[in-house]
Amino acid sequence: MTNAIAGHIDIVSDAICPWCWIGKRHADTALAMLAEEGLHFTRGWRPYQLNPDLAPEGVARDAYRAAKFGSLEQSRQRDAEVAAAGKAAGLSFRHDLMRRTPNTLEAHRLVRLAMPTGLQDAVVEAIFRAYFQEGVDVARPDALAAIGRAAGLPEPVIAEFEAGDAARKEVQAEDAALRGAGLSGVPSFVMDRHLLFSGAMPAERMAAAFRHAHQVLTERAAG
Repeated sequence: MTNAIAGHIDIVSDAICPWCWIGKRHADTALAMLAEEGLHFTRGWRPYQLNPDLAPEGVARDAYRAAKFGSLEQSRQRDAEVAAAGKAAGLSFRHDLMRRTPNTLEAHRLVRLAMPTGLQDAVVEAIFRAYFQEGVDVARPDALAAIGRAAGLPEPVIAEFEAGDAARKEVQAEDAALRGAGLSGVPSFVMDRHLLFSGAMPAERMAAAFRHAHQVLTERAAG
């Protein structure tokens, strides 16, 4: 007998957003807590590019972040804050290995193509881990194909990705639609098409927000 599904949660994220990985880890815990209460949710991933105008090959990370934050020192201070938050969530960030700030369109294509396989969550986790712990340049299609294979994606899906255009228009259209709807930060969490919140809040607060949203939406549907 399968558990009844209480609803669906979409996480809007970008592959190079450290708070998205931290938010994913908190969401993992929050959803496990709710499952113990009998509330089971399916989960999906939606694309948002923090740097949509970045060159396809990406840029040198130090130079990019020094320009973005005013200095390399300020950039490293931000990295230290992320590393501390990651450690509290059980994640290790290796900023010393990150040499490039990649364009993430290719990563979003791979995540989109993973959707029908049931492995989307595993692919997202693998991309986060490759970039934030191993310093892999996730703008490179060959690197992403290897990540997809390691995550268990079937070869036909890898071949579709490697062909170069599959899901590109869909990713770009969805990214544009989310921006057009006013979304300006990630991670953002959407339950059954209703935006709940943005940010990597602690697991207990996430669980409370999901629980409350489910109650409200259930009562609305019944009324």
